[in-house]
Amino acid sequence: MNRVTHPWRLVLAASLAITVVFCLMPNLHAVEREGSVTVTDLLSQAAQEAAQLSRDADDMESLLNSDVSWQTHADMLDRIREDVNTLGRTVARLNTTYESGSEWQQQAVDRILPLLRELASNTTAAINHLNANQVRPTTPDYVTYLKENADTAHQLADITSDLVKYAKSRTTLEKMEEKLGIPSAQEP
Repeated sequence: MNRVTHPWRLVLAASLAITVVFCLMPNLHAVEREGSVTVTDLLSQAAQEAAQLSRDADDMESLLNSDVSWQTHADMLDRIREDVNTLGRTVARLNTTYESGSEWQQQAVDRILPLLRELASNTTAAINHLNANQVRPTTPDYVTYLKENADTAHQLADITSDLVKYAKSRTTLEKMEEKLGIPSAQEP
């Protein structure tokens, strides 16, 4: 009798394991989606912050065409520094959710990081230059720092904005696939 019950126990255990796996799979997918939603929300926040940084970088660069004091430049650089720090905190949060993001979201974070580092470096260089030369800044190095910052800020704003548009498009596509019962498209 042990021989008869023993195989049935294996069958029951296997069917229980299969049932548990199939019952948990939707939940596992929901957890992955939830993490992806968090990453998408943070990317959206980063896009808004990058847009503000881009506007402020334009304002900063426009100071080169006016006869304002070095203190005005210092105040504007402080605003840029705060924009970069705010965006840096958001990107730090993106890094903590990196593993829960989809492949494209991870690639998005990987594309943002170098631009943010470049902005931080140029902003620091401009601040250091201004601290060392407390006169109306017109040196070629200072002009280069500001122009590079504006260019990089525009790149970052464009990339983050495009990523948010991409996320919205993917969400729309996934909803349509689900509604129509079409298998989900593979991630790039």
